[in-house]
Amino acid sequence: MIAADTSTWVAFLEGAGGEDAKLLDGALEDRQVLMVPVVLTELLSDPKLPSAVAETLAEVPLVEIEPGYWQRAGALRARVLARSRRARLGDALIAQSCIDRGIPLLTRDRDFRAFAETAGLDLVLGAGTH
Repeated sequence: MIAADTSTWVAFLEGAGGEDAKLLDGALEDRQVLMVPVVLTELLSDPKLPSAVAETLAEVPLVEIEPGYWQRAGALRARVLARSRRARLGDALIAQSCIDRGIPLLTRDRDFRAFAETAGLDLVLGAGTH
């Protein structure tokens, strides 16, 4: 199983190339993708997202939030910030979801490296990382 960050989902939906988009495509075909709730929220926040795409995204099984998730996510973000690294709230929530399930995160966003270095987030960086 894997999860994908918003950056990878957007690239995939736009038909962009990149190893992460290819991995996501293959994982979707094999039904090996879990949707992080925060990522689904970010994707559905796009007012230009076609309703058919929104319905399809909503069908991807969600990562379940385990008891203590919010506390663990806050502590994770605090550890990253203590190392003087960037730690956006949404990124911390996404990272904690993947850490809790022990699943890799496909992303184009290099900010997740801080979570990998701090807490062992299994990260697969795709082409066009920023």
